[in-house]
Amino acid sequence: MTRAVTHQVFTSTVSVELLLDLLLALQGICDDARLRGLLAEAGIPPELVERKHARITHEQLVRFYQIAARETGDEMMGLWSRPIRTSALKVICRSVRDASSVAVALYRFTQVWNLMLDDYQLALLPQDGPFGMSLLPRHAQPVLNRFGHMLMLKLAHGVVSWLVGHEVPLRHISFAFPRPDFAEDYRVLFPAEVEYEAACSSIHFHCELAERRFERPYADLRPFLLRAPRDWIFTTYKEHTLSMKVRDFLSNSSRMSLSLKETAKAFHMSPRTLIRRLAAEHTSFQGIKDALRRDFAIFELINTDKSLGDIADDQGFASVSVFHRAFKRWTGNTPGEYRQAL
Repeated sequence: MTRAVTHQVFTSTVSVELLLDLLLALQGICDDARLRGLLAEAGIPPELVERKHARITHEQLVRFYQIAARETGDEMMGLWSRPIRTSALKVICRSVRDASSVAVALYRFTQVWNLMLDDYQLALLPQDGPFGMSLLPRHAQPVLNRFGHMLMLKLAHGVVSWLVGHEVPLRHISFAFPRPDFAEDYRVLFPAEVEYEAACSSIHFHCELAERRFERPYADLRPFLLRAPRDWIFTTYKEHTLSMKVRDFLSNSSRMSLSLKETAKAFHMSPRTLIRRLAAEHTSFQGIKDALRRDFAIFELINTDKSLGDIADDQGFASVSVFHRAFKRWTGNTPGEYRQAL
C-alpha cells in the first residue's frame, strides 16, 4: 500500500502537550466554557487535552487554529500581550507580495510585525552571517510561550514558501527554551534540525534564497489566507533528519512490514550504524515504526468507519488484542475508547 507525501502530512500527529501552551494563552482571553466549546467545534474532545499521551491530527490542529483565531478576534490567539487583530496576516502578505527579493520580503515581514508586537522585536540576522530572522525580547524578562515562538517562525517559513511557490528547506531552527518532552513533534513542523536553550529563537534559511526573485499574483492571496495554516503548519520535507527519511521509507511499505535489516540496506548502512544514528536523534527504528502505526491508526479511527480488526490488519498487527495493547500504550486509551470520545 503506497501512501503519498501529502497523505503522510495529513496523517501525522503531534502530542497534545504541544497544544497546551496555546490553550494556556487562550485561557487569558477565554473562559473555560468557551475554550471547551472551541475545542469541541474543532473536533478535539475537551477531555482529550487532559490525557498526557493523547495525540491530535494535522486537521484538528488546523481547525482549532482557524476557529480560535476567528472567534477570539486575535490572529495570534492570546500568545502575545497585545491582540493581533483580524486581517493582520492579510496586511503582512500584501506588504511582502511585491518585494524585489526574498530578503526584502522578510525585512518587510519583520517591520510590519514590529508595529504590532510589544513583547518581542523581529530582526533579520546580521548580514555577515546566515540569512534569517530572530525574536529579540524587548524587556528583561518577557513571557516566553513555546507555541508563540514556534508559530512565529512557522509563519515566516510559510510566507516565504508561499512567495516562491514551494516549501523551502531550512538550515537551522533555534529556540530560546529547553528541549520539551514533545520535541519530536518539531520534526513534523520544521524541515531542519532544532537547537534548544539558544540565546534567542531564530529561523535560518539557506543564504542563496535571500536574493531570489519571485512573482506572486494578488489573486493568490485570498486562497492562501483562507487555508492558513493548512499549507504551512506541517512540513512536507523528509530530508532534514534520518528519522524522517526512515519514517517516509516505512510508510511506503506494505503493512509496514520492512525489517531493520531491510531498512538499513536501503540506506546503504549496517543495522548497527542505523541504530546508532537514530539514537543520536533521540529515537529508534521500533519507535519510528510505532509512531507511524499510531498516526495512521488515529487517522483511520477519526476519518473512516473501518472496524478495529481492519485497522489492526492495515497496520500489520497480528490480532486486534495486540493492536489494543499497543494503542493503549501509545495514547493511554484503547482504540475503541479513543473513537468513542470523538
